[in-house]
Amino acid sequence: MSTVVIFGNVTPGRVPFQIRAATESDIPAIAALIERSVRQLQAGDYSPQQIEGSLGTVFGVDTQLISDRSYLLAIHSSGAIAGCGGWSMRRTLFGSDHARVREPELLDPARDAAKIRAFFVDPDWARQGVGTLILEACEAAAMAAGFRRFEMGATLTGEKLYRLRGYREVERMEVPLPNGAALPVIRMVKDAYLRL
Repeated sequence: MSTVVIFGNVTPGRVPFQIRAATESDIPAIAALIERSVRQLQAGDYSPQQIEGSLGTVFGVDTQLISDRSYLLAIHSSGAIAGCGGWSMRRTLFGSDHARVREPELLDPARDAAKIRAFFVDPDWARQGVGTLILEACEAAAMAAGFRRFEMGATLTGEKLYRLRGYREVERMEVPLPNGAALPVIRMVKDAYLRL
């Protein structure tokens, strides 16, 4: 996957971001970003018990996405990782390496929807367009791989963004967590021709 440079108007003035594929050396920084993002940005939608139970299982690093070079980072001109998110050619809908359900089988682009996966934004860059930049890059990459539909397991926190970007809800799920809590997740889909 080639590096794409996107200049997004995400703060006053024009701020450059580089969108690039994550590598194994990025894993510690990604893990730290995910924990910060979940604890700060999802606290309004999920209880402390849900957050504790989901970190490391539902919310965490999926090294398969990194190995597939389909996990993308938005790098600010300062060098900071502003956000991360990916797309997948595999069946797994959501979750980290330690999730209860892993489905590594490859999808058929002619029949299946690419999975949009594991989006997290650093709280310092929240609500400034970083998630949209990564989402657009993921959709473009999945389309280049032949996919014409997208599917995701969205958080309550991310639902509004995805609706604005053309995704529609098809199912609400309660994902059981190791600590006995359950995490609401929304399965959403979108046809590639609806790219906004």
